[in-house]
Amino acid sequence: MLGTKDRWQEDLFVAATLSSLIPEDHILKQVDKVLDLSWLAKEVSELYSDNQGRPSISPEAALRLMLAGFFQGIVHDRKLMREAQVNIAIRWFAGYRLHEKLPDHSSLTKIRNRWGEERFKKIFQHTVRQCIQADLVSGDTVHFDATLIRADVSWGNIVEKYADKIIEENKEEEPPDDEPTGEKKKKRGRKKTKPPQKKKVSKTDPDASMATSQSNYHLEPTYKQHTAVDDKEGIIVDVKTTTGEANEGEELLNQVDRIEPATGKKIENASGDCGYAHGKNYESLEKRKTHAVIPPQNERRKYKRIPSTRFKYDKKNNIVKCPKKKKLYPSYKTKDQGVVYRAKSKDCNNCPLKKRCVSQSASSRTITIKQGYEAALRAKRRHRRKEEKDREIYKRHRWQVEGIHGEAKSQHGLRRAARRGLWNVSIQVYLTAAVINLKRLAKAYICLIFVRNRQNKPYMSIIFNFREDYFDIFYSQRIFENEHSKAA
Repeated sequence: MLGTKDRWQEDLFVAATLSSLIPEDHILKQVDKVLDLSWLAKEVSELYSDNQGRPSISPEAALRLMLAGFFQGIVHDRKLMREAQVNIAIRWFAGYRLHEKLPDHSSLTKIRNRWGEERFKKIFQHTVRQCIQADLVSGDTVHFDATLIRADVSWGNIVEKYADKIIEENKEEEPPDDEPTGEKKKKRGRKKTKPPQKKKVSKTDPDASMATSQSNYHLEPTYKQHTAVDDKEGIIVDVKTTTGEANEGEELLNQVDRIEPATGKKIENASGDCGYAHGKNYESLEKRKTHAVIPPQNERRKYKRIPSTRFKYDKKNNIVKCPKKKKLYPSYKTKDQGVVYRAKSKDCNNCPLKKRCVSQSASSRTITIKQGYEAALRAKRRHRRKEEKDREIYKRHRWQVEGIHGEAKSQHGLRRAARRGLWNVSIQVYLTAAVINLKRLAKAYICLIFVRNRQNKPYMSIIFNFREDYFDIFYSQRIFENEHSKAA
């Protein structure tokens, strides 16, 4: 029989609480149980006047609105406030009743401008401390990786930058103050034959830089997110945003310096891809007694000249020996603290390997020994051995930290920046990282409550299946074993 349902007259009163209208498995309802923002009002109180102006939006309510948007993958304020008008869960999570007027979308923009990047960083760090207190962070093994975030600019606003070229030309024309006019100091090295490469920048977002993650893909205006993820439960313990052209290898040691005081534990294993394979990183991690699970960069198979790997470095005598046992002596230092070793011209002229070793424009062979050269060699030997422990850590690196980046981009809107400027993108990154940590904290809380209520029942598995915009929880029999062992 075909059923029918007539339209009804709107009810003036609804005999139910707002929370009862929200499903128990809704992500905002689960996160509300673990979210603690009682400290926020005191943190931002210095930014507001005590006796002037109208009362502001509650800091906790404003932040809850932002977080609710990120949980739903809504990163734009205007779209978020439209959704909050009809979404009961967002209203309840932010503390607004059905009849209360929601703030204007521009209020959230002003709040971000007033609070600044540093306070959103503290919000993220607070979620890290909560996860540490909940024993979700071990601190022993940390995975490092970086990903690009497309800047919020159009291709029509990309222009070529000539300012750097003009400044360099003016520097060459003007003699230094301590050098008499007419006397020019001779520059070392060969003259540059190629014109300087034109740099492209965006007029609307100058902080973004052109970069790409694939050699066969065109450059795009981007920012770069540097992420560190703890191995135990996938908690983000550190995150930083830079321009797209920044090298992730340069940020590794700074991240380690921030993570160890935050967790209170020394990092035993640090994993990363070949972008972190710098000699100084290997050397510094060795000094810290941290095992580096970082594969070295692939070497070219075809060389125009005899490769530098055929030359032997003697640190004790500070020389380099070529395949014909001739000595190369230190010549000068490079910007990255590497040392250039040069052979004598007479040795290279009398060498039968000169055509294969020295280029036509040079008189002798030079070899650059970068900082941490010996540590990098030891890392290469260790990588060739392919130890089982290293393989297991790197396998977890792939789905832990790279999975976090995929989750942030596909579920929380981090594939493209929502606003312009480095500080604005940093706020978006901090909020996304905080949301991901809160999801894992809520998951642990749910499982703990379930286990405590069902300890005497021999369930083989617990599976909470949420909808697409929520998260999945899969826990097996080992939860019960751990709980019973702790109780014993």
